[in-house]
Amino acid sequence: MKSPRPFLVLWTLAVAASTTAFVLHLALRGRTVQLGYDLGRARSEQARLREVKRVLELEAASFETPQRVEVVARTLLGMQPPTADRILPMTGITVSVPTPSTAQSSSPQAAGSAGLPSAAPLVFSNPGR
Repeated sequence: MKSPRPFLVLWTLAVAASTTAFVLHLALRGRTVQLGYDLGRARSEQARLREVKRVLELEAASFETPQRVEVVARTLLGMQPPTADRILPMTGITVSVPTPSTAQSSSPQAAGSAGLPSAAPLVFSNPGR
């Protein structure tokens, strides 16, 4: 008569392997669900940051308008237009502004700016000194 031991050993190994596979499946499923929640949070944060960026771009654009600059200067900074006694005439000084084509060809920064506009330098001269 054959011994029942090989069957019992194989049965125990099969049950242990099945249990291990089931526990591994549950752990992976739990991790998948957790990653789904993390992804949802990251996407909502991304949407929130996009909205913040849009609002800040609109705010930055509004600060570039002369009317907005004047409102901020008058209200927040308390500035007023200068009175006539605060204005000093600048006589004897000439200002030459290079043309954009001359400034780009002669400026070393313009060569590496990949077509981006750059501010042309102003040249001041005072013949009286």
